[in-house]
Amino acid sequence: MKKTSKRDLRDSLNRDIEEYLNKGGEVHQFARGESGLQEGRYHDQSMTFEKRQERTPVDDVVKAIDERREARRRPVSTRKTAIRRPKKKVIYDDFGEPLRVIWEE
Repeated sequence: MKKTSKRDLRDSLNRDIEEYLNKGGEVHQFARGESGLQEGRYHDQSMTFEKRQERTPVDDVVKAIDERREARRRPVSTRKTAIRRPKKKVIYDDFGEPLRVIWEE
């Protein structure tokens, strides 16, 4: 199904408006900025500022959760450190033939 374009939507709204006006509907005209005011003032009930609600401090709870999360991320290392032993390394020439073997630490 084709998505409705802005032009189609605009045409549909204009048809609905014309139909409403032809059936006897009226549109009241207001001066710019007048419709948002009641008796020259803004609607008082929509502008009330209420006292902020008290919030329950949960810093200690959040800290405990973070500590548990960190404990899961960091596994306790039970491995012993391996003794480093020298490794054998083969030195090759330009043609890929082994020349000699050296030991690296």
